[in-house]
Amino acid sequence: MMTGIPPITPMMPGLGIVPPPIPPDMPVVKEIIHCKSCTLFPPNPNLPPPATRERPPGCKTVFVGGLPENGTEQIIVEVFEQCGEIIAIRKSKKNFCHIRFAEEYMVDKALYLSGYRIRLGSSTDKKDTGRLHVDFAQARDDLYEWECKQRMLAREERHRRRMEEERLRPPSPPPVVHYSDHECSIVAEKLKDDSKFSEAVQTLLTWIERGEVNRRSANHFYSMIQSANSHVRRLVNEKAAHEKEMEEAKEKFKQALSGILIQFEQIVAVYHSASKQKAWDHFTKAQRKNISVWCKQAEEMRNIHNDELMGIRREEEMEMSDDEIEETTETKETEES
Repeated sequence: MMTGIPPITPMMPGLGIVPPPIPPDMPVVKEIIHCKSCTLFPPNPNLPPPATRERPPGCKTVFVGGLPENGTEQIIVEVFEQCGEIIAIRKSKKNFCHIRFAEEYMVDKALYLSGYRIRLGSSTDKKDTGRLHVDFAQARDDLYEWECKQRMLAREERHRRRMEEERLRPPSPPPVVHYSDHECSIVAEKLKDDSKFSEAVQTLLTWIERGEVNRRSANHFYSMIQSANSHVRRLVNEKAAHEKEMEEAKEKFKQALSGILIQFEQIVAVYHSASKQKAWDHFTKAQRKNISVWCKQAEEMRNIHNDELMGIRREEEMEMSDDEIEETTETKETEES
């Protein structure tokens, strides 16, 4: 709220509470503003509010018309410095001026004074009175600052988006060193190490694709290819070990599933026994309903587990039949040979 300008919705005296909001169709009652060298009288509340132009982007400058002929720059500062810090005043000889404020929100405070009648001192001379008209003004400085601010925000947004993309981008692979006898010996040693084999074989592949193989280096490359070939047996053994682990895990899962299925069968048998006439008649209606619901749920879960177990067994039978077909084919080929 501006210093010296009364609030539009003042506090209710003696109560210390804010009055209810003013309806939009109800005119705002403005009060007299006393300054050091002049007095501002409010406009008629029944009159429509003063018209204003469209607000330019980043507007910090206002046009003030209807100044008294005898009004000086000091009077203008005295009236409008209550709205905020004034950066510059450009006064014309034709009773108007342009005022540039430090911030955009100060323009809205200045527009509050539009329509006020100003009187210098207690004089009634026509040259000492006027009716203020405050409006938005188009200023190159405001537009330039606004455009600079928009460009800065756009740069920040681009930087933020680029940082986000870089954060989500997978890391680039390390560059492959150039071929030399020294690097060749290092890669050859790495090819013999299981933990460094993947990195070394990628380097070997890159060198071959680059065309590093020639008459002088052919023997070195052959020995490295031979080292790579020696890992084939290791990989086959690893695959066999993992397959064995998978088979053991399958067998363990099948046994656990069979145990679960047996317990489901026992629970369903309990529900069926409780549903027989000699026991069923002794339960209440609510208890019978619960037993029926539980029995239905248990049967559904039992059927799901049973289907899963049967699916595993069918897969095993299919695998066994495939093995038999392969053995028969091999036998025929042997006989034919």
